[in-house]
Amino acid sequence: MRSTVILKASDLPEEIQTKVFELAEQSLSYKVEKDIAAYLKKELDQLYGPTWHVIVGRSFGSYVTHEQGYFIYFYLGDLAFLAFKSG
Repeated sequence: MRSTVILKASDLPEEIQTKVFELAEQSLSYKVEKDIAAYLKKELDQLYGPTWHVIVGRSFGSYVTHEQGYFIYFYLGDLAFLAFKSG
């Protein structure tokens, strides 16, 4: 069963955004937030080059600097996902 994606902020191109949503859904096969984040980071690094940073959780604050065009923040089910690329 697919969880509902709620996009909060993004400057990713639409095709990359769609891929991030697919990968995030796949990452939910892991149960620990650290492992979910590690899976998504590894996949994004392989597909779009380093260096991606991924934060996954139910409660966190953030303030990040990222490459233009490489930032996304969304909810998938009850988990928040923040992914961004830095030089």
